[in-house]
Amino acid sequence: MDLPAHLPENTEAGKYIVFLDPLDGSSNLDVNGGVGSIFSIRLLTRSGPIASEADLMSRISAEQVVAGYFSYGPSTTMVYTARGNPGVHVFTLDPGIGEFLLSKRNVRIPERGRYYGANEGAIQEWEAGARLFVEWVQQRDAATGRPYSTRYSGALVSDFHRILLKGGIYMYPASHPAPHGKIRLMYEAAPLAAVAEAAGGAASDGRRRILDIVPEENHQRTPIFIGSKADVQRLNDMVAEPSSFSLAKI
Repeated sequence: MDLPAHLPENTEAGKYIVFLDPLDGSSNLDVNGGVGSIFSIRLLTRSGPIASEADLMSRISAEQVVAGYFSYGPSTTMVYTARGNPGVHVFTLDPGIGEFLLSKRNVRIPERGRYYGANEGAIQEWEAGARLFVEWVQQRDAATGRPYSTRYSGALVSDFHRILLKGGIYMYPASHPAPHGKIRLMYEAAPLAAVAEAAGGAASDGRRRILDIVPEENHQRTPIFIGSKADVQRLNDMVAEPSSFSLAKI
């Protein structure tokens, strides 16, 4: 939807707007793969209904009061973080009672990871820094735990959930066919970035923090590198100055 659906009973009194990606990884449905839902709740800064796309643009990423996602797989989980109640918490659905029960409290992303997730079929279309990073994680080095194992399911939520719990980095770089990236800033990148940072991780577009990007349109796209702080920082360094790195140096 270009503009929100209004709840008639709350149009005048409501204080919040919800950004929702209802079915992330929809291409996995035909093969019974993992899928999820991503949500972001932001505080309205004025009363009255949203009348234009410009009204949405004022709800920048940093204004999120709650952000998280649902993951549908062998179990159904809900992961969220809330402003004023720092931390990331995981709840698991108990179908027997129809309730979500707290299963992990205050999740922390490891400083450096064991996994990376990326659609490497398009690697020749990526910018140089992202390609260098993949070469780096594939090299053997016991001191840094390399090589990393690759995990990529085609569902952002599923891949990020692994990174959140196990550490590493999820990558969806810009490419020649998609120079501005393919992940939607307000509906996917910003909510997951809020979760990552609350868990001690990081999220960037390769050059700037995801939560610092002020959107210019509702369905704006962005590259995303999200996960363990040390891994995201190394990738940022490689994107910023790829000429400073080579296989011999990394």
